[in-house]
Amino acid sequence: MIESRYDIVVLGAGESGVGAALLAQAMGLSVFVSDYGRIAPNYREELDRHAIRYEEGQHSEGVILQAGEIIKSPGIPNTTPIVCKLCAQGTSIVSEIEFAGRYTDAYMVCITGSNGKTTTTMWLYHTLRKAGLDVGLAGNVGYSLARQVAYDPHAYYVIELSSFQLDNMYDFRANVAILLNITPDHLDRYDHQFELYAEAKMRITQNQRSEDFFIYWEEDPFISKWLKEHGATACCLPFAMKQQSNQTTAWINNKNELVVTNLNSPFAMEEELLVLSGMHNRHNAMATSIAAKAMNIKNEVIREALQDFKNVPHRLEKIARVKGVDYINDSKATNVNSTWYALESVKTKVILILGGTDKGNDYTDIESLVLSKVDGLIFLGVDNTKLHKFFDGKIARIADARSMQEAVSLAYKMASKGDTVLLSPACASFDLFRNYEDRGDQFRHEVLNL
Repeated sequence: MIESRYDIVVLGAGESGVGAALLAQAMGLSVFVSDYGRIAPNYREELDRHAIRYEEGQHSEGVILQAGEIIKSPGIPNTTPIVCKLCAQGTSIVSEIEFAGRYTDAYMVCITGSNGKTTTTMWLYHTLRKAGLDVGLAGNVGYSLARQVAYDPHAYYVIELSSFQLDNMYDFRANVAILLNITPDHLDRYDHQFELYAEAKMRITQNQRSEDFFIYWEEDPFISKWLKEHGATACCLPFAMKQQSNQTTAWINNKNELVVTNLNSPFAMEEELLVLSGMHNRHNAMATSIAAKAMNIKNEVIREALQDFKNVPHRLEKIARVKGVDYINDSKATNVNSTWYALESVKTKVILILGGTDKGNDYTDIESLVLSKVDGLIFLGVDNTKLHKFFDGKIARIADARSMQEAVSLAYKMASKGDTVLLSPACASFDLFRNYEDRGDQFRHEVLNL
């Protein structure tokens, strides 16, 4: 029997939603979980084990609209009918991160950006663990923050935040906020207005105090403009490829060293020793180094962490070399800017696999790199019309694929010894795959079967 009114109703029963439900129950709140789709068996079993009531395949308005508060999973758009009705009646809607933050005094290190946030989150988490801190990994990676606060609390958390999570965060405070970059992404969720998306990213600075730190890319035009207009309460620690001002905290000097200044003792390390290559990973390494220095991590620990970190799967992941051709899995590149970074990092000629669910992409940003580096294009998607409209006539060899097996087979035939086959789709994966991990896993499987 479903109660008529719950303290908390959670919309969405993935890791974020189930974690929120567990924390709500642990705090003595009545909680109900509603998922419009099917709940994965492991999460259904967990809800049953904790006797948390739930529904799937529907949203029961009679229950949801009476909730004291809603915790909305980040994948649910604000345009969903049930969310519109909740907003219309003024019901409080928060993210799982916002909810979890109420029940912990841990030190919060938060990372966002259009590109590089997962790598930076994992790199910084690796660094802090190496330093011996009691640190949890949360947000878009690891277990949900709410689950950890409830059952596995830590003194520090490194949290990857998407714009969707930031949209529903109000009182949460980041002790260290890292904003790597802001480039067009997810514009389908922001009325196709870049400014709305960018403003969501800037929410990572809200509630910061003078003793906190804001780390950001100094060469990002929107961030620079926003800071001039609004200022920042936290201590600003920008990074750039070349020193921009006296305020620049990290950059690459003329000796090809990554240097960090303006924080206790200076730090310097040869650029070539960084374990990850490419300009985007210089940015990630600088942000990681600044945050670690701000948290008083020793230089020798930072230096080690920058050299022995292993990157996350699906991000410029080298799968194999087959008959002199390298195959790289960059399935996590779900926007054009990510694909730009991937192309920039590859030094050989490229057979590029693009396509999927378009999120309002403008392919102009990668056009020059494609023209200079790409010998063949394979469009992997249900509807490749937009890709053909932009690239047809610019690249001699273009083919369409409707499965990963077909895409890899076409790439194998196109590639010559010394080339790189790069899966860097610039699009979401939901037309042909469950998610970007499934897309990358299928790429790996097909490559290893060559």
